[in-house]
Amino acid sequence: MTAGLNGRRVLIVEDESLVAMLLETILEDMGCVPVGPASTVEEGLAMAGDESTLDAALLDVNVAGQQVFPVADTLRARGVPFVFSTGYGEGGLPDEWRGQATIQKPFTEAAIRDALMKAMGVSAV
Repeated sequence: MTAGLNGRRVLIVEDESLVAMLLETILEDMGCVPVGPASTVEEGLAMAGDESTLDAALLDVNVAGQQVFPVADTLRARGVPFVFSTGYGEGGLPDEWRGQATIQKPFTEAAIRDALMKAMGVSAV
């Protein structure tokens, strides 16, 4: 089911350490290679702008009291697909980001898998 995700490098930007660890475990279980986690927008910007290959990213909308949108802008400019995670769902996003792949907290492994596969254009195998 997740064969299309094997070896994919996925950036995690999440300030809650337990959630970040859960995301790392979920990604590893799906065969992905977690990158990060970044716990601040500044760390996320550094990792997103780094020359290393990223296949996708999971971005908490509110990171340590800051909005993650500068990281999203950097990823979009690089052509890296990403998924927002937020307790408010897509309705909590500003208008300019509506329609972007979003998962609502609390999320499930299936929700993360489906959102990443859709964002990356990977079909279920």
